[in-house]
Amino acid sequence: MPATHPSSLIPHPFTAIIISHNVADTIGPCVEALRKVCEEMLVLDTQSTDGTIEICERLGATVVQQDWLGYAKTKNIGNQMARHDWILSIDADEVLSDELIASLRNWHPEAGKVYALDRITSYCGKWIHHSGWYPDWKVRLFDRRHVEWQGDFVHETLHIPTDFQSVKLKGKLFHYSYKDSDDHLRRMEKYARLAAQEQFAKGKKANFVKRWLSPFARFFKAYFLKMGILDGRAGWVISWRNAKMIRMRYRLLDELWRTANK
Repeated sequence: MPATHPSSLIPHPFTAIIISHNVADTIGPCVEALRKVCEEMLVLDTQSTDGTIEICERLGATVVQQDWLGYAKTKNIGNQMARHDWILSIDADEVLSDELIASLRNWHPEAGKVYALDRITSYCGKWIHHSGWYPDWKVRLFDRRHVEWQGDFVHETLHIPTDFQSVKLKGKLFHYSYKDSDDHLRRMEKYARLAAQEQFAKGKKANFVKRWLSPFARFFKAYFLKMGILDGRAGWVISWRNAKMIRMRYRLLDELWRTANK
């Protein structure tokens, strides 16, 4: 008689939703951990070519090819495809800890509640405990009938009814976000460009304060107010690059307006 898959023992099933694009270096551990708590893992893939699809399918995930429509719209499409109303939204570079897996196995859904996970980020191999990156509670388990993603370009957020309660689950969500310095720089440029496009679409412009004082304020907040200094060299680099990304965003926003006004 075949062994019972761990996810089949979960009393209250939910669907894990992952968005992927060329994430073969991270998605394996992500899906492997999800197998222990999910009977359905749904991956919306945007034309990966690096083996991502093969890894997901080998580990039992269902892969659906989906055009990229932005974070919020793409995630909402995945939510509607799920067999279950309760959704666990996970990024391809996030891994459930053993304690979090245990929490999810014993989880009992309650109406009017959403559930937050305790995410901690690894930066070039070092766990960051300050710098504005931690604590970093993220609502990731919710009922799609009442909660959905919203936002354009970048910074997608969950629209949660105001009378809902957020409950914190025990255990860490390990976020293996930046594997090296070059990876960080590439993502900085990506998110700065997306943020500039978002602000341009809303008709916003970069004044003197935003261009020159906002970067300094972002550094001061991350390094001193959010105690990035306690993260050592990593805290300094994160804080400095936070400021650099803000400066880049407004430079790119200026370029968009100059192009539009030609």
